[in-house]
Amino acid sequence: MAAGPPDIPGAYVRDVIELVARWNVPAAPLVAGLPVRLDALNDPATRVPIEVCAVMVERARRLSGQPALALYVGWQMRLSSHGFLGFAAMTAGTLREGIELAVRFASTRTTAVGLALYVEGDTASVVIEERAPLGGLREFAVLSLVVGLWQLGQGLTGRNLTGIAEVSFPAPAYIATVPFASEMIRFARPANRLVFAAALLDTPFKTADPVATQLARAQCERELAAIVDAGFAARVRAAIDAHHDGVPGVGEVARDLHVSTRTLKRKLAERGTTFSAILEDLRRQRALLLLDNLELSIGEVATRLGYNQLPNFTRAFRKWTGMTPAAYRRRSAE
Repeated sequence: MAAGPPDIPGAYVRDVIELVARWNVPAAPLVAGLPVRLDALNDPATRVPIEVCAVMVERARRLSGQPALALYVGWQMRLSSHGFLGFAAMTAGTLREGIELAVRFASTRTTAVGLALYVEGDTASVVIEERAPLGGLREFAVLSLVVGLWQLGQGLTGRNLTGIAEVSFPAPAYIATVPFASEMIRFARPANRLVFAAALLDTPFKTADPVATQLARAQCERELAAIVDAGFAARVRAAIDAHHDGVPGVGEVARDLHVSTRTLKRKLAERGTTFSAILEDLRRQRALLLLDNLELSIGEVATRLGYNQLPNFTRAFRKWTGMTPAAYRRRSAE
């Protein structure tokens, strides 16, 4: 199946429609005039374009009178809506394994959004990557996902998982009326991510089932293979991240993936990115986690990221975030 314009599974649209029914909003006006068939939303093969979803979500917000609809969608997120990926995650042994499955197979659900796991010392983060323009759906998609991932993690572990969420856009006015969200989510930050203690990654899942995980993973692999190179950028990212002894060059990563350097560059270009862009984003996310560790000096952070001179790191960080490393630390402490 060739990659086309970004879309999402019909199951996600169905969930929004079922949720706003609680506020007596019928389904018909939500999809009127849109290329969406209500009777097809339960079909796993149904996909809905991002721009169509944005229109439907805005209607749902307006007709329900619920500006914080994204948060409600996150709180009500169901693993079953994520298909075989949800089943694989549910049967994983630990939080780490569940996240790693979600990272690898996120593109089987949508190529517009990806996930990445970073661990530095005692801190971990799950980053939500916007791999295609989300347009008017951006705020809704990111907020519902950070809340949904958090509550799914708590449900699967049976524990109250502590941590924070950060998003890259300003706080909507309605956030002040939702105490939970205003305490958990920080706005206008450099990245969309969940940040938590790395020790939580070893938390076991209550529904762990190794045999079921193998079966679900095999199906996810088949679904991923059916999407032409949808996960290639993620494979490049993983290959770079696997080199703990330094930063590999493009030729080295190409060899790791058993492709030529030319093919690697071409495939990344087809996905709208480059090797340098992926490498830079990895450094940016590592920098955020390392700077969150106040036991490290900014100079030590720069060294760990491969910068021999602190001014070079400062310039790079300012380019990534619009602020200096010191300013980022001060703001994070607020």
